[in-house]
Amino acid sequence: MAGCVARRALTVGSRWWSRSLTGTRGPRPLCAAGGAGAFPPVATTTTRRHLSSRNRPEGKVLETVGVFEVPKQNGKYETGQLFLHSVFGYRGVVLFPWQARLYDRDVASAAPEKAENPAGHGSKEVKGKTHTYYQVLIDARDCPHISQRSQTEAVTFLANHDDSRALYAIPGLDYVSHEDILPYTSTDQVPIQHELFERFLLYDQTKAPPFVARETLRAWQEKNHPWLELSDVHRETTENIRVTVIPFYMGMREAQNSHVYWWRYCIRLENLDSDVVQLRERHWRIFSLSGTLETVRGRGVVGREPVLSKEQPAFQYSSHVSLQASSGHMWGTFRFERPDGSHFDVRIPPFSLESNKDEKTPPSGLHW
Repeated sequence: MAGCVARRALTVGSRWWSRSLTGTRGPRPLCAAGGAGAFPPVATTTTRRHLSSRNRPEGKVLETVGVFEVPKQNGKYETGQLFLHSVFGYRGVVLFPWQARLYDRDVASAAPEKAENPAGHGSKEVKGKTHTYYQVLIDARDCPHISQRSQTEAVTFLANHDDSRALYAIPGLDYVSHEDILPYTSTDQVPIQHELFERFLLYDQTKAPPFVARETLRAWQEKNHPWLELSDVHRETTENIRVTVIPFYMGMREAQNSHVYWWRYCIRLENLDSDVVQLRERHWRIFSLSGTLETVRGRGVVGREPVLSKEQPAFQYSSHVSLQASSGHMWGTFRFERPDGSHFDVRIPPFSLESNKDEKTPPSGLHW
């Protein structure tokens, strides 16, 4: 139980970092619990109090891992930037940025809702705006402590043409929004433990940040660009529960003399209120260009019914969908339960499933 208390304290701390660092003028030390299975980094001032000897697992001590920098309000973070995730608390490093179109239905124009469209659902007029996301590596030491809140093997690929359902994942690869990043610096030449860190990045003390892309990273990005690219992000809030959806096209496979198109989608659920709620059910509607409309209902998501609280306000997961058509739409609702037993539905923003028109051969493995 002590470990659970400590991890919960980290989430509280991450929210404090997000608020406090905005006005920070000087560097602040960044610490983590040392030893095997170290906790994600924690701020020295506030969170050290939460990790007192009463709550800290026996044998764990706080160790300095770096110094906070002022988060960027404008501009992008460079390849090699070390950061702490403001929501999930893990240490990571930026590989490269993506420019996405964010469709935020919370700030949609006041135009009246349109009539039902061919996909079978009403939609607001939503204008996308450019928003920066990043491809990042997660420190393997932190993965065990975030696995209940965010999947660490969520970025998947189709394996090969021989098996239309075979998938493989790259552990510890993630997408983060610009505002998710709390940057820090470290004097360690290998500050992130991930099997790809030294393959992708080279230490160069003359640079800032002091980690530059190796040719292997550039080649890997170019080779896998169609399957990594993040292009559209959809967001909507219902009763203080914000749902963010990011769809990715994965490629096409032939199966039983037909074409099967695959997508993965990443969903983050965030509780913007202090009230505790629990996800109980999901209800999806999936429209295919072939004219089919499928309804999917079930308990929870990916086998879980996560609780969203002030201490642990977010949950993130990925799943997959396949269609026998080159495009389609998805939308639906999540049903949440309050402590008093009452329920309410949270809208999942509608999003398109589009295939790449200039599709190249899908990846058959991890390309370097």
